[in-house]
Amino acid sequence: MSDYIPSANIERTRTGQRHFVSDIDETGLGAVDAVADDRAPSSLWGEAWKSLRKRPLFWVALTIIVIAIAIAAFPNVFTSQDPRFCELSNSLKGPSDGHPFGFNRQGCDIYARIVFGARASVSVGVLTTIFVVIIGGVIGAIAGYFGGWFDALLSRITDIFFAIPLLLAAIVFMQMFKENRNIWMVILVLSLFGWTQIARITRGAVMSAKNEEFVTAARATGASKARILMSHIIPNSMAPIIVYATVALGTFIVSEASLSFMGIGLPSTVVSWGADISAAQASLRTNPMVLFYPALALAMTVLSFIMMGDAVRDALDPKARK
Repeated sequence: MSDYIPSANIERTRTGQRHFVSDIDETGLGAVDAVADDRAPSSLWGEAWKSLRKRPLFWVALTIIVIAIAIAAFPNVFTSQDPRFCELSNSLKGPSDGHPFGFNRQGCDIYARIVFGARASVSVGVLTTIFVVIIGGVIGAIAGYFGGWFDALLSRITDIFFAIPLLLAAIVFMQMFKENRNIWMVILVLSLFGWTQIARITRGAVMSAKNEEFVTAARATGASKARILMSHIIPNSMAPIIVYATVALGTFIVSEASLSFMGIGLPSTVVSWGADISAAQASLRTNPMVLFYPALALAMTVLSFIMMGDAVRDALDPKARK
């Protein structure tokens, strides 16, 4: 038989064995497992911000974007040189005091042209993205929410525009109106043919959101269709739209540069990275840096928006966060 010895620790002895059992903890499991429930629950955007601020990719992209926007908005703060002032005596000269990147073949200051070229490229990208989101968002939201013949008609119109390549359509239209080329014409053409993907994304997001319980609750309270769409469905469908718009902004900057590179985009009176890259082709073998600097500015700006889109997508996607 075993002998039991009462003590602070209950000791049970057997031949060649001694077992110790600790005292029962006086702290209840309820107190240990209690979770504070007095704070407000985090929203999707709150959780996304917590994820974003921990990612170096987000801060790198944000820094480059802020710098690009600042240069585009206030170019005179970054240089005092006139980008259109050219002297052939300075043709292809290297860096010097006040001219860190040297001069191009026409004798224009490369650094000044890069700084002032940001205004055209960034402006086209930002304004085109705004118009594309508005056009595609409205069409996609109406098609996804009302369904029926609205959806059928708007979806077929979207398919027609979707089948037309953006850059090809822009080339044709810019050639048709080449005498009236300006920054607003480029924005109009890119917006006219660049809204289709946003419309499809918005339609899918709205169709998913309109079946949620908060929409049913809003209908039960007597809210009108317009109020439900504007106050409940669209705000809860913005995540994929914002992600795509961030990436598309870089695409529109590239499209403007491509049109200017081919000589059918912005007029020669407007300083543009695409036009400078096109003009630098003749000096590629002898002075490759003349092409390298505007190409680097274009690549870094576009890459920053793509990286920002990737970071925002990962932050807003719960599966990616897991």
